[in-house]
Amino acid sequence: MATSTNKTAAFGVKLIHKCMSKHRYIQKKLTVWCALWAGGILLQKGHNVTVNGDRYRAMITNFFIPELNNHDVQELWFQQDGATCHTARATIDLLKDTFGDRLISRFGPVNWPPRSTDLTPLDYFLWGYVKSHWSMRISHKRLTI
Repeated sequence: MATSTNKTAAFGVKLIHKCMSKHRYIQKKLTVWCALWAGGILLQKGHNVTVNGDRYRAMITNFFIPELNNHDVQELWFQQDGATCHTARATIDLLKDTFGDRLISRFGPVNWPPRSTDLTPLDYFLWGYVKSHWSMRISHKRLTI
């Protein structure tokens, strides 16, 4: 399974890079946050801003936690990678307050397992799959994803 999902992820990255390299003068960003769980996928498409600790905490507080409250979620584990905005002290404190010992993260109660195909499905499956299915169109002034 890891081989096919790695190929999917690699294909998605190559597709984005190939399209962007032809049009380097267009610099667009799109921030996408996703939660994958047994009940489905929660997707938050952001704006064209770089994620920092404050923006990440705002997304957790204003989007993710209210979304969880709309579902019958008991004892959910929260896992994230070691990105700096994810592991800022204030972010870890917020997540510990919300999830207690059910936090898998760098500096969390349970350490994040890098490069684990079983425990990081977003890295090894979802992002490559999504990127490979995005339709990219270049117009005169805008890149649409």
